[in-house]
Amino acid sequence: MEANLQPGAIAPAPLPRSTGFEAPEHEAAFFFGLFLRGYSYQELRQDIEVPPAVQLQWERASARDAGFAALAQQMLAYRRRVLAIFQALVANESPAVQ
Repeated sequence: MEANLQPGAIAPAPLPRSTGFEAPEHEAAFFFGLFLRGYSYQELRQDIEVPPAVQLQWERASARDAGFAALAQQMLAYRRRVLAIFQALVANESPAVQ
């Protein structure tokens, strides 16, 4: 699609660069769909969570790289948000699972 800009026209602002952390609802819905198809709640929960060993590795790497530290915190917060949404969806579907 070509931009047909006339002299004096304002060009559209570039879209912000996506970080991949914008829609935890979509990822939680994906996992919930797997749950509805019969996948184990506990296995899906483990797939969503960041394992303690990985968190420890991230902490070590964060001590050496401040840029990574910020990214690691963002990733961890995102995964926790996905997990919370997933758990809420499952709780609404079948209150006995948890």
